[in-house]
Amino acid sequence: MRAISRCVAPLPNRVQIVVWRCGFKTFNCESPRRARGQKVTSCQCGLRLRRRAAHRVKSPWPGWSSLTWPQVEQFGWPSGHATVQRVLAQAGLPHCGAIQRASMIEPYLPFVLRTLEKFPTLTAARLYAMVRERGYAGAPDHFRHRIALHRPRPAPEAYLRLRTLPAEQAQVDWAHFDHMEIGRARRPLMGFVMVLSYSRAIYLRFFLDARMESFLRGHLGAFHAWCGVPKVLLYDNLRSAVLERAGDAIRFHPTLLAFAAHYRYEPRPVAVARGNEKGRVERAIRYIRDAFFAGREFDSLADLNHQAQVWCRTQAAERACPEDRDLRVREAFAREQPLLLALPAEPYPVEEVVVARVGKTPYVRFDLNDYSVPHTHVRRAVTVRADTTQVRVLDGDQVLAIHRRSFDRGGQIEEPRHIEELKQRKAAARQHRGVNSLTRAVPAAQALLERAAAAGAHIGAITREMEHLLERFGAPDLQAAILEALDGGVAHPNAVRVCLERRRLQRGAPAPVASCLPEHVRNKDAAVRPHPLDTYDQLTLENDDDDQPEQS
Repeated sequence: MRAISRCVAPLPNRVQIVVWRCGFKTFNCESPRRARGQKVTSCQCGLRLRRRAAHRVKSPWPGWSSLTWPQVEQFGWPSGHATVQRVLAQAGLPHCGAIQRASMIEPYLPFVLRTLEKFPTLTAARLYAMVRERGYAGAPDHFRHRIALHRPRPAPEAYLRLRTLPAEQAQVDWAHFDHMEIGRARRPLMGFVMVLSYSRAIYLRFFLDARMESFLRGHLGAFHAWCGVPKVLLYDNLRSAVLERAGDAIRFHPTLLAFAAHYRYEPRPVAVARGNEKGRVERAIRYIRDAFFAGREFDSLADLNHQAQVWCRTQAAERACPEDRDLRVREAFAREQPLLLALPAEPYPVEEVVVARVGKTPYVRFDLNDYSVPHTHVRRAVTVRADTTQVRVLDGDQVLAIHRRSFDRGGQIEEPRHIEELKQRKAAARQHRGVNSLTRAVPAAQALLERAAAAGAHIGAITREMEHLLERFGAPDLQAAILEALDGGVAHPNAVRVCLERRRLQRGAPAPVASCLPEHVRNKDAAVRPHPLDTYDQLTLENDDDDQPEQS
């Protein structure tokens, strides 16, 4: 507990007023009658205090000699700092403030001020090290606080309010909105925001990266949503827009220049570290964080983009237009839209193009996942072209494979035909292939196969039987049945089958029936490569030659 101080003031009738003050509360004795004796009383904070007679204490405040009991009854018994100050003020005594002591940094202030004048951005930690070398013995926290008081402040800058004409300008920027967990992958959730400077119409779309392809897809979505293109687009100095800049000399990204030429607009970057030049999109991003994203729930990226599209057309379009408070954003956009540049007949092709190399296994790595290719193209370089939904693998003009795109991490996206062709060439790999696919679908099968191998069982037969059970009952039920069989100490497919049947009977479900489909039905989704029609042209040429008469 902090030290307790006592203030004593003598009264004309030689009865003292004692004000006890600790670090937590200021208090006094309970009544004037109890203050006249030598009794020990307890205060409100639980302390036991002794009061003394007034003639034994020298008064530090002589002006209190004029205080009488009627005044005490009128002003109340002094019990707090405010009460004491009020009594002193009414008695005509001056207020004594805290004593200002010299700081330890005072001898070093001239050096500090000269250094800050030369280097205004010098950190307090560096200044502290410099004054320590010159004999300063104070603590770093106190020094940092004192430096903050003496550091020169830049003069505030004034800004002009800029107004733009309809369809003249739009502003573009990225915004980071936390992360998304997709399987084993943790991907950044990036929001593409474009704002029309006149009507303040907002276009918002979320992506899982900030690559150039996603940047251009955001432009395409905004242009098609507004059915037009503004004349000028303002950018920050991000890598997707500006590759290099030296003063007014700017080297744009060639892909962005080709995209701008296709849609006939002017890309214009703002000055370095001048976010106020694109304040409309910065303000729109803050509005999106507060009015749309905060507390929002969504199931997937597609669901979030659908909600963003609805929000842009409803709530964001119904707010007041800053250019004209009598109009809504929807009404201002209706005036601006006819003045936008027309869209070209063909959209700009936007695909991620990557040159990758196939290893010794028939897979090509793209965006943290492996996609299967025919085994005839191992150890060769191929071209991967991808959009948001599918991945195409090409060898020149030949399409080797088409897969759905996965945003997971470490996944294997396969076309069964590729693996079956390789298995037919390598019959010895069938067992290992079955073990790999089984353990990937049912992780508990790994422990069952290890125990069976330790007991000397035939792994190939067990794998085939477990694949049959997986096809009939599904992965979740098979996982639970394998764990139950392993808990019972039996690593055999028969025990797993018994567990599956018992669980099925408990649920009252019918017995699963294995579907035996013919081969042409199983292969209905196989890719069909059209036959070239050049050979039929040769037949036509031969008929024309036969019809010509022979010359003698």
